[in-house]
Parts: sequence; structure tokens; C-alpha cells
Amino acid sequence: MIELQICRLRPDAVVPARAYAGDAGLDLASCELVELAPGERATVGTGLAVAIPEGHAGFVQPRSGLAMRHGIALVNSPGLIDSGYRGELRIVVLNTDRHEPFTIEPGMRIAQLVVMRLPEFELVEVDELPGSERGVRGFGSSRV
Repeated sequence: MIELQICRLRPDAVVPARAYAGDAGLDLASCELVELAPGERATVGTGLAVAIPEGHAGFVQPRSGLAMRHGIALVNSPGLIDSGYRGELRIVVLNTDRHEPFTIEPGMRIAQLVVMRLPEFELVEVDELPGSERGVRGFGSSRV
């Protein structure tokens, strides 16, 4: 088990928690009131900073309920938090709804933080890559 150190930068910041035992993500809550017009994006502060352990990375993921019910997406999903970053976790949100505005209230769960171990690897420059079934066929190449 690893230890994830977390620091409240504001007294009203909500310490993240799992909604259910065994959940991969910790719910991140807004520390700000943000009104998003249709099609508008904004960064929303959580009032939190974390110390992702060396050899790990944090990934900020969207919440499916907000996406499904209100069209709220994360612009840079997943957002990457490197182990050396110690600043505030800020979430870049986008209201994809074409007609309805959306209000993010302080304390509202807006994203999830997933922490994952990173494999150690050595970068090896080669003149040619080994072959594979897919080869160089790109996006949409499976026709599925």
C-alpha cells in the first residue's frame, strides 16, 4: 500500500474519498462557484494539493454522472499529475450542452483522481521497429 499525502490549501476544501469500497477513483470536489454557459469552459479549483509518490502518476478523470446528465466534460481528460507537482489541483471543465447553462457549486464532486504505478523502462532508439499485425494503419483502421 502506498501513502498519498494531501494538503488543504483552503479550509473549505473537501478531502477526496472513494464513493464505494474498491473504487479506483477518489472524488474531487470544487472549492469554487463557477457558472458555465453552453459551450463554455473554465478551470475549477479544488483547494487541494497532493504529493503523488515517486514512480506513480495521478490521472484526473471525468465523472460519468455529470457527463450523462449535464454534458459536463473534462477538456484534457485524463489530466496528468506528475509526482513532482505540488500545486493546486485545478480541473478544466467544459459544458457541452448547447442550450443549458450549468452551475458548479462549492463542495460539488466534479472529477475523480486515479493514482497508478508507472512501469520503469529504458528508452532504446532503433533504426526500425519490429512488425505487428496492425503495422502503420492508423485511427479507424479496424473499421469497427
